[in-house]
Amino acid sequence: MSNTPFRIGFLPLVDAALPILARELGFAEEERIDLIPVRDMSWATVNDRLLYGHSDAAHLLAPLAIATTLGLGRPATPLSVPFVLGLNGNAITLRPDLAERVTVIGQPGDIAAIGAKLASIVHEGGERLRFGVVHRYSSHNYMLRYWLVGSGIDPDRDVEIVTVAPPFAADALASGEVDGICVGEPWNSVAVDRGAGVIVAVTSQVWLRGVEKVLAMRTARMEEDPHLTNRLIRALYRAGVAFVDPKRLDEIAAILARPDYLDGSAALIRRAISDQILFARGFPAIHVPDFMFQHREAANFPWVSQAAWLYAQMCLAGHTEVNEANYHAAQHVFRPDIYRAALRPFGVPLPGASSKLEGGIVDSLGVGTTQGRLILGADRFFDARSFDPDALDAYLTGTNRP
Repeated sequence: MSNTPFRIGFLPLVDAALPILARELGFAEEERIDLIPVRDMSWATVNDRLLYGHSDAAHLLAPLAIATTLGLGRPATPLSVPFVLGLNGNAITLRPDLAERVTVIGQPGDIAAIGAKLASIVHEGGERLRFGVVHRYSSHNYMLRYWLVGSGIDPDRDVEIVTVAPPFAADALASGEVDGICVGEPWNSVAVDRGAGVIVAVTSQVWLRGVEKVLAMRTARMEEDPHLTNRLIRALYRAGVAFVDPKRLDEIAAILARPDYLDGSAALIRRAISDQILFARGFPAIHVPDFMFQHREAANFPWVSQAAWLYAQMCLAGHTEVNEANYHAAQHVFRPDIYRAALRPFGVPLPGASSKLEGGIVDSLGVGTTQGRLILGADRFFDARSFDPDALDAYLTGTNRP
C-alpha cells in the first residue's frame, strides 16, 4: 500500500520542528504518510494555502486558527486544532540603546520591573515606540499587549504595533523601522548575533506554558479521513519524544538548519532548542528553563481553556466583540477529543479534563488522567492573574484581579 501524500505549510521557525522531524526521522513514513513540508515566508500565505486546499494542514499561529474560524477579516472557514506544536519559544527584543534603559544587558531580568521602566520612558512624552509582531492575530501580539497593559502602557495609544513577517523581523529592527520585536526563534537570536537587538524578556516570563503554534486543519478535511488524522498525530507525538532527547540535539539542529527548512545557523538553532539564550552579543548564553516547552506535561494537548484565553485577549484588543456563539466556536477550534482518540490506544497519559484554570498552577500538580500518570508544572502569568474559562465576563471586566 502506497503512502498517503500530505502537505503541511510552515514558516522557517524552530517551532515548526515537529512536522519536519516527523518526516526526516521517519515517523510519518512509518504511519504510511508521505509528509511534504511546504515553506512559506508569511503567515498570511500559510493560511491562504491551507484555506484554498493547497495544503492539508499548517504550522499556524493559534489565534489565527480562531480568527479564521470566526471570520475576522475574511469569510469564515472552520479550522480545527487537534495538536499543539509547542509552548512559548518567543522573545521580546529591543534596539540596544533602548534595552540599556530598561534592563541589565546580557541576562534575564524581572519582567515586571522591565515593563515599569519601559512605561516611564513611554509616558515621559518622548518618542512613540514602535513594536513589530508577526501577525495581528498572533500569540506574539497578545502576549506583548498583555505585558504592556500589565505594565501600565496602553498598546493602542502609547505605542504603535505593526506587522513584520518573522524572517524580516531582525532586518526591521536593524533598519530602525521598529524599536522592538516579539518573534519566535531563531529570529531574536539573529538580531542579537548582528548586534541589532538585545533580548529583554522571553514570553515564558509573561505566561509560563503559554500556547504558541498549532497544527491546524480545515475541519472538513480533518473529518473526511479521521484515520489519517490519527496517524499524523501519532507521528508528531513521536517527533516530540525525539525533540526532548538531549542526545539528539546536534542531529535535530542540523536538520532544522537545512536550506529547505530554516536555512540558518545550526548553532543558533541548537541554542534555542536547548534553552540556551544569548541575550546580547558579547555575553555568554544563559540557560532559561522551559524557554521552548515541548512534549512533556501534555505540552501538545489542545486545552480548550487555552483557546478560551486567546479569545479573551482578542476581545480585549478590540479584534472581536464578546459573543456567546463566537466564544463557543473559538473554544471548539481546539480538539482534545481528536488528540485522545489518536493516542489512547498507545498508553499515552491523557488529561481527563479538556479545560483548566489557566495560570492557576503555582507548583507542580498531579491531574486526573484517562490513563497513566501526569504531572503539570506551574503555568503562572507574570501579573499573578488567572483565567477561568467559565467566567469570561469577570475576566474581561477585571473583577477577578488578585
